[in-house]
Amino acid sequence: MGLLQIFDPSAKPTPVGIDLGTTNSLVAWVSDGEPTSILDCDDDPIVPSVVAFLPDGQTIVGKEALAYLYSQPSETIVSVKRYMGRGHNDAETARERGYHFAPMREGQANVVRFVVHGREVTPVEVSSLILKELKRRAEEKLGSVSGAVITVPAYFDDAQRQATKDAARLAGLEVLRLVNEPTAAALAYGIGTQRTRGTYAVYDLGGGTFDITVLSLDDGVFQVRSTGGDSQLGGDDMDRAVALAMLAQAGETEPFSQANWRAAMIEARRVKHELTDRPASTFALSLGQREFAHELTREAFDALILPVVERTGPACRRALKDAGIKPAELDGVVLVGGSTRVPLVRAYVKKLFEHEPLTDIDPDQVVALGAAVQADILGGTQQNDALIVDVLPLSLGVETMGGIVEKIIARNSTIPCARAQQFTTYADGQTGFDIHVVQGERELARDCRSLARFTLRGLKAQTAGAARLMVTFRVDENAMLTVSAKDEATGLEQSVEVVPSYGLSDEDVEQMLMDSYEHAEEDLKLRQLTERIVEAEQVISATHKALDKDGDLLDEDERAELDGALRALADSIASRDSEGIRLRTEALDRASVPLAERRMNRAMREAMKGRTVESVEGDVAHARGVDAHVSDHAQRRES
Repeated sequence: MGLLQIFDPSAKPTPVGIDLGTTNSLVAWVSDGEPTSILDCDDDPIVPSVVAFLPDGQTIVGKEALAYLYSQPSETIVSVKRYMGRGHNDAETARERGYHFAPMREGQANVVRFVVHGREVTPVEVSSLILKELKRRAEEKLGSVSGAVITVPAYFDDAQRQATKDAARLAGLEVLRLVNEPTAAALAYGIGTQRTRGTYAVYDLGGGTFDITVLSLDDGVFQVRSTGGDSQLGGDDMDRAVALAMLAQAGETEPFSQANWRAAMIEARRVKHELTDRPASTFALSLGQREFAHELTREAFDALILPVVERTGPACRRALKDAGIKPAELDGVVLVGGSTRVPLVRAYVKKLFEHEPLTDIDPDQVVALGAAVQADILGGTQQNDALIVDVLPLSLGVETMGGIVEKIIARNSTIPCARAQQFTTYADGQTGFDIHVVQGERELARDCRSLARFTLRGLKAQTAGAARLMVTFRVDENAMLTVSAKDEATGLEQSVEVVPSYGLSDEDVEQMLMDSYEHAEEDLKLRQLTERIVEAEQVISATHKALDKDGDLLDEDERAELDGALRALADSIASRDSEGIRLRTEALDRASVPLAERRMNRAMREAMKGRTVESVEGDVAHARGVDAHVSDHAQRRES
């Protein structure tokens, strides 16, 4: 008979830290000032991130679910984190061979849906079951849980973060905060050690995601200086490379059966773990009526996974460049994630950063331990008042005329933060604004990630450029974005919490940055061309309106010159000649000077009709008095 756990009924609920991982998940808490993972009855802190759905409707989570990987591979979900916040037609969904996916039907949100025993489940539901198991484990140990700090990859976008929060809510957990995994790891290293100051790189290679973060520690302040990574790169990709090679060695050709593919992936993972400590292992697989076995040496394994490991290099070099430091200037490199146990990964990190990696804390547990420290701080029981200053991984902005992106919050800005920018109308009589929120580093909206759209209606109809719209972006400590737009004339305001229906594709994170560098010159030229076209079209429109109303003020030669300038500018726009547009816009401005002067004179004559000289002089004197009063008031305020 097991021992009964006795709880103090007067004890306060305890905050916990949760590492919701691709391969494994953990929950930890702070006991007597030290972060500690919560163990099961076998003294194991790890809960495999595996959920098996049985025909009778039951679900099994963790170690027990592993047994169903062979017997019902399509109904046993692994690595669900890779599907969080992702779309039905996403590349990650398309390349997965082991599951049945429900087709997207009209009216449904564009999210992944697994089909298990005739019913559909989303990644959010699967993740919530893992979180429920972690919560159950914590409650068995602590009695009750007050809330949780949950870690996410630094490069998770808004959709993926929101999906994580939704899963927690479905599991009955209050999310105290989402913390980036590398930051949590640094927090674990900064508490209870002598490393209270310095600059560190955190290399986090897990089962399904990769993050690289450069941060500074200064007496409890954790300042993230740069971050990068790939939300679709990890140990699963190593397993996939090995599985594909071994199936090819066995004479199997694609498309593989679901059973064979799942069995090959499981065996590849086992071999990967075994080769961590041994020079060779045997890859064994049952393929229908025949058996396949092949010895895999560590050298051969390294050759298969080298392309995967090397994919982490560009993000690391870019993170160092963004932080403005060289590898030799680092005080250390922290390894996080189970995939960093692979000898090739450690050798690659040592060569890349010119430092022997730090492995003081178990890389599988370090993230959960750091999350527990942050939970303890937020719960008000931690005496060490550590402060985490995280950054935004990608720029946020809005689309303006011509499809140009106006960045409002730049990448690597510290969060939480808020930024505002003023915009105006493009057309006369415009009574609404369409706000298109985008994320990315390119100059045109079509090359960035669309996050949300909303409309502010009911504006007072005015001439183009008269209205003033203030657009404000707010990013909270969980990197969740809220956008508001306010018309300063009427006070009308509209806001939206940006919750996209699906996450980034494989390339949308790392590729966004790569593209921004590779196409920088091209993008700037295209932006300049677009801006000149927009400006030229506005000038043409305004000139035609002036001619329609006051064209009689010009003689035939002046009208002919102006019409010729209009045609020349229109031709330059049609040919997309950037320099030609600039020159011909200036030529049109010069040709329209006589019309502008005579229109002004006509307007003044109309305004003066029926007025006496004395009344005009009185208005001028009053205006001067107002100006003097304003100037005097301004001077007093400055003094």
